[in-house]
Amino acid sequence: MFRKTFFQNSYIMSQEATTDLKRTHGHAALLRKGSSNKMALKEKIVQIYEAFFQGEDPSSGNPNFWDEFFLLKPNIPYIESEFDKVSGEGLMMLKENLNALFYRAVESLKEDNTIRVVNAIYTMAALVRGVCRKNFGDFGFDVINILIGFDAAETVMQELVENLNQILNGEYPTALKQQVLRFIMVLATAADNISLNTLLEYLMINSVFESLIQILGDVNLRQMLGGDAVQVLTLLVQYRKYESANPYIVKLSILDDELALTGYAQVVLGALSDFNREYHCRSTEAQAGWFSAFASMVGNMFVPDEKHISAVRANDLVLLALYEAIHLNRNFITALTHTHTPSTPTTPPSSPTVPVSNPLNDPAPELHKIDKALLEQSSHPTNLLVTFLEYSSIVMQDTKDETKHSNAKLCLVILTCIAEDQYANSLMHDVNINFRVTLHRMPMRHRKMKVEKDTPSRPLVCALLDLMVEFTMSHMMKSFPLELYNRCLGIIQRVLCYQKKCRVRLQYPWKELWTALINLLKYLLSNESNLLKKHNNIFHLSSKVVNIFNLFITYGDTFLPNPNSYDELYYEIIRMHQVFDNLYSMALRYTTSDGESKESAARLTNHLVNVKAIINHFSPKVDSWAAANQLSSLTEEQVLDVVRANYDSLTLKLQDSLDQYERYSEKPRENAFFTNLVRAVVMDVRKSVSNLSQYHQHVLQSVSEM
Repeated sequence: MFRKTFFQNSYIMSQEATTDLKRTHGHAALLRKGSSNKMALKEKIVQIYEAFFQGEDPSSGNPNFWDEFFLLKPNIPYIESEFDKVSGEGLMMLKENLNALFYRAVESLKEDNTIRVVNAIYTMAALVRGVCRKNFGDFGFDVINILIGFDAAETVMQELVENLNQILNGEYPTALKQQVLRFIMVLATAADNISLNTLLEYLMINSVFESLIQILGDVNLRQMLGGDAVQVLTLLVQYRKYESANPYIVKLSILDDELALTGYAQVVLGALSDFNREYHCRSTEAQAGWFSAFASMVGNMFVPDEKHISAVRANDLVLLALYEAIHLNRNFITALTHTHTPSTPTTPPSSPTVPVSNPLNDPAPELHKIDKALLEQSSHPTNLLVTFLEYSSIVMQDTKDETKHSNAKLCLVILTCIAEDQYANSLMHDVNINFRVTLHRMPMRHRKMKVEKDTPSRPLVCALLDLMVEFTMSHMMKSFPLELYNRCLGIIQRVLCYQKKCRVRLQYPWKELWTALINLLKYLLSNESNLLKKHNNIFHLSSKVVNIFNLFITYGDTFLPNPNSYDELYYEIIRMHQVFDNLYSMALRYTTSDGESKESAARLTNHLVNVKAIINHFSPKVDSWAAANQLSSLTEEQVLDVVRANYDSLTLKLQDSLDQYERYSEKPRENAFFTNLVRAVVMDVRKSVSNLSQYHQHVLQSVSEM
């Protein structure tokens, strides 16, 4: 103990001496050798590194070498620069030295001296990053061999994970726990394609899942480390998820720890709330005056808002975490819809954290402020779903950029999973559980950008339907997002199927939905040739629209709020009969051709049978009534009287499978989308933990103050 203390004091004195020397001679401080020759001052740690990379063994003949080595501050940039200089063959020659260095670092994690532990973690991170930056033909196995050695890999990695778990679960400074999580991120992001990162195979065998769950279940730890814990868990879930049984997927799917699931939801809630507030502040500034708003609009026409795009991309990881929880774990729906009311936040732990960029806390300064997001909302109750719906209304406004399109697609995929869940639907439709949801609308020429400040308190499904109506109305443009429209209509269909099945009579302005759908059909008809060139087949989308009307026609009496709503449906169909007539004519044209659209066009004509029957039945009766009363035009109420008087003579065809849909499945249809998304997330996370040396001193200072 005396020897260790003496070495620490010697190291501190040497650092102070170096600092004094630099102050005296500036950044070009040199040790003079003779009167003319100059030799750059080298840290002791750099001299040791040089010996390592020259194939020498600096520990030879010094039994205390490793005890002293990890008390020296690691020079991470130097380590990584040395790796850049060495060829693949050269690395193989250095294999024994690198294996020894990595093994000794793993052993040092057991030390009581936190400085040694911190330095060992940073050294291992630098080694992993340095080795993995080399371009190996057979990625993974060469990395393991050079870094750890095939023969010892299983034993060393088992010991490494055990030591990491010990730190995460034990009485250690929070800053040290954070660096353990960030080191796991370094391991997880070693390869662009996470499924080719064989280092993670050892984290599958030796799990850190329980440690992550413990962090999420602990209020104090979650405030400091929750974002990192969710990030690590989300990354590990992605490893070979389509190829083999991933234990993190299995464990997350059966997790029923309410505290941990609520903590998980709190982390995502905080990140999305930060983004929403940031957007609201920018929107408020934009609306400060008509000139500034006009200037902003004109500027954005030519220059993309890179800051906003970057913030959206940073949320890919947040949404991926939310998606995995909803998609895998049925118990998470409770946390998703759990009501929060503003209250005094729990006093955070005194341990300082390291200010490292993290996709789960950008653009807000720190993750420990996550629970304060609830205070800064309004005085009204909220939950994660409320926040997510508002977030979705923001990112769905503009889908032209690839990043925003991908983010909006993921939002719609998440909403699809929610709309399929029976329990989620029961909560969203519960008239006793009401929330005020702020939905942002896309600025358009025929309307001003407006945010409802005093939105009514309603069941959550009303906000979901409002969001789908808004998307339908605001994306009829040249770059038509066909896939997003298909998902949007699928969500509407799922909600209606639930209402039909459970006979839920929702008080909702259904006419707004019908109007949006009819306008969509008008757009498809007006842009038929251009859309068919780009998308080949618009008849499937048209059929989805028509079948939503068929759901109302066939089963509306089971879920529409009153008979008047059913009458208004018929009125809208009759009033806009020309749109449906033209749609039928277009579909009929393609059924006589031999193109790719022939079959889907034929299906569309079959789906229009009942709509055509309504038009053909009521239109002549309306015309004859007008003629009998010598009226050139009728009021809505007069048409409705004709409709009500002639229901009995109307004959409709019972269509099959209107209340059925293909349930969402990630594999195989969405494999490519999630593979590309995860690759982008991995690269972003790698960048966020890239500057290891920048925060090393912060960590040392944090643990030394404990």
